[in-house]
Amino acid sequence: MHGSIMDYPLTLPHFLERAGRLFGPVEIVSRLPDRSLHRYTYADFYRRSRRLASALQAMGLNKGDRVGTLQWNHYAHLECYFGIPVSGGVLHTLNLRLDPSDLAYIVNHAQDRFIIVDDVLLPLFQQIQDRVQVEKVFVVPLTGAPVTGMASYEELLEEGSGDFAYPQLQETDALGMCYTSGTTGRPKGVVYSHRSQILHSLVECLPDVLNFSQSDTVMPVVPMFHANAWGVPFAATLAGSRQVFPGPHMDPVSLLELLQGERVTFTGGVPTVWMGLLEELKAHPERWKLEPGMRMVVGGSAVPEQMIRDFDRFHLEVYQAWGMTETSPLGTFSKPKCYQAGLSTDELYCFRAKQGLPAPLIEIRTVNEQGVADEDGETMGELQTRGAWVVSAYYRPEGPVDNWTPDGWFRTGDVATIDPEGFLQITDRTKDLIKSGGEWISSVDLENALMAHPSVAEAAVVAIPHPKWLERPLAVVVLRAGQRVGVEELNAFLAERFAKWWLPDRYEFVDQLPRTSTGKFKKTALRERFATPGEGGADEP
Repeated sequence: MHGSIMDYPLTLPHFLERAGRLFGPVEIVSRLPDRSLHRYTYADFYRRSRRLASALQAMGLNKGDRVGTLQWNHYAHLECYFGIPVSGGVLHTLNLRLDPSDLAYIVNHAQDRFIIVDDVLLPLFQQIQDRVQVEKVFVVPLTGAPVTGMASYEELLEEGSGDFAYPQLQETDALGMCYTSGTTGRPKGVVYSHRSQILHSLVECLPDVLNFSQSDTVMPVVPMFHANAWGVPFAATLAGSRQVFPGPHMDPVSLLELLQGERVTFTGGVPTVWMGLLEELKAHPERWKLEPGMRMVVGGSAVPEQMIRDFDRFHLEVYQAWGMTETSPLGTFSKPKCYQAGLSTDELYCFRAKQGLPAPLIEIRTVNEQGVADEDGETMGELQTRGAWVVSAYYRPEGPVDNWTPDGWFRTGDVATIDPEGFLQITDRTKDLIKSGGEWISSVDLENALMAHPSVAEAAVVAIPHPKWLERPLAVVVLRAGQRVGVEELNAFLAERFAKWWLPDRYEFVDQLPRTSTGKFKKTALRERFATPGEGGADEP
């Protein structure tokens, strides 16, 4: 027996039509390169997105053709987020922080037909222009400076028709694609379907997830070229939320000016962004008056518990999430359960510092040498996941791929525990775990503990070779301005939480830590720099 419900396709045109018809007067704000604010409405966004879709079709865009975007977070990129997929094309966001050689590889591997680039990013594009095979480039005139030899994005829109008719789209058709950051091997392409992105957006809007509504003002600090900006532009448009985009200005003062001036109620970004913002809040608390209870979702790497506590003092609510390019990216979201309200303050912070519960339609498990690991909060294993928006294959993979188990789970490469309440806690990446004398040491746990010290701004921990224990931890530390602290004091601080054999053998103090294109600590660079063998100093595990 079959159900008698309509076979209504889960495709993006519904989101665009809903926004245009129901939320026309709602504002969309973008900071431009000259720091001025561009303001228009959902009605303008709806009209221009449809014109973009119509113009691309008039240019000969076929269903499934890839259109690359090399852009910051602003109104025109939002138009691309919708106009390209509803035309039948595939939105391919290009990571402007990648090395030009990787960027050129990605454009060619994805077989991008057109590229839409911000005028302020033309110097970057020109580094790869002779190495990529694209049919045409359209330039978004954010600065108003004349551009010769390339087509204008605004002129492209003028070619579009207001009477655009959506093509027949299947919910399994490709909507967009992103490439992994390529920290191991070449970047790999992940293709998202209309169905996956619609379901992802619906779940993000749930109260126990991102909880978007019409009353929210949403500002994604996470770049729109990184994992769909965590799906925030799609979900916020579905909800009819007011949207604010920071453009290329990502320094703490610029972000705080927007958060305060536009009365933002939700924002999201990687921990490194919020570390700088927190330092500015601490230095000038009288200057900034943000919306009380503003929700801050932090992802990309583990959030130090101390950061959550510090933001609470400013009445700002930090929520941790975990995900990957391969999970669209929402995997888990950390929010204590209602019946946990009676726990002590420290116990609640412990839960909030975990990566959280799996989102609806997502399943997780950890697996080690013994099989599926116990969910006791202590037994570690590789994190595996499956669900409605988890990748099932890479796009045109080069060489063998072993990221999926025989029973269909995606192997994330993260090492984690799951507690009896179902909360996930990432303990490390498989390549970053430190195996000392046959026992595992979590670099993430050590880093988060070090960053709770009042003199430490940032800390990264890596394994270095040891003649007896094979590997020992090395801590690379950035101190807060004007602070001094000794190795003995830091190890005494850590000794309150960890066994003696966990404590780092060496400390190196640096002015800044190297980072990947997504803002994570670049531990490969640290291992290369500090690869000399250690000299002992730990008890036998």
